[in-house]
Amino acid sequence: MMIIYEGPSVLDGAPIVCIATIASGNEKTGDMVQTWAMRADVDPITASRMGADASVCGDCPLRGTARPEATDGQAAKRGCYVTLVQAPLKIWRAYKAGRYQHARTVDAIVNIGRNRMVRIGTYGDGAAVPGWVTAALQSEARGHTAYSHQWRNDRSSYDVRRYMASVQSEAEAREAWALGHRTYRIVRDEGEAVPGFEVACPSSHGVQCADCGLCSGTQTRAKSIVIAPHGSGRAAAAALLG
Repeated sequence: MMIIYEGPSVLDGAPIVCIATIASGNEKTGDMVQTWAMRADVDPITASRMGADASVCGDCPLRGTARPEATDGQAAKRGCYVTLVQAPLKIWRAYKAGRYQHARTVDAIVNIGRNRMVRIGTYGDGAAVPGWVTAALQSEARGHTAYSHQWRNDRSSYDVRRYMASVQSEAEAREAWALGHRTYRIVRDEGEAVPGFEVACPSSHGVQCADCGLCSGTQTRAKSIVIAPHGSGRAAAAALLG
């Protein structure tokens, strides 16, 4: 694992860290370089509960509702698929213990992704990190995936060429398409895909992201993607769909 960025969030200026894990056993994605953007000064569970995760997640509606009056646990009704108490907390603790080296140059970051499949935003929104960092990681990769809710946020480092615009409804998807984005949308049922514009995520048929690579912004000329709620927050994510 390598620290590829440590500094202010481009979203709100708070201290964040972005860590790249070089190998992954994730059954859905397959073996990809994975990136984790987190608050540098507070663990991801506390950040969720306090609302401080906005520094790395922006205005993503799947963050849930902050409850700073509580003394433990995460945000209420959190719909994100990432289980904070597992990999994010483990990685953050190892970071605070000084167990990771820094990739201190652009060339060092490029080398991490070279000839690999790269997943930008395994946890945290890649657009919270300066664009040169994620661009370097992806620049000589075999392929990449990236998603972001920051497609309307001028303060972010969102790049339409590299990111899927994460949207919550067909109306949002159509707005994004009109602006030239490809989209990634959670739906109750994959049959809700808009004919001619969207297709179901191939992971529904056992295809791993490492072998697919469709979720790579407008660098890939393909339809947008829909997927049913999944992961630990799937019930809360489904509730957001109405």
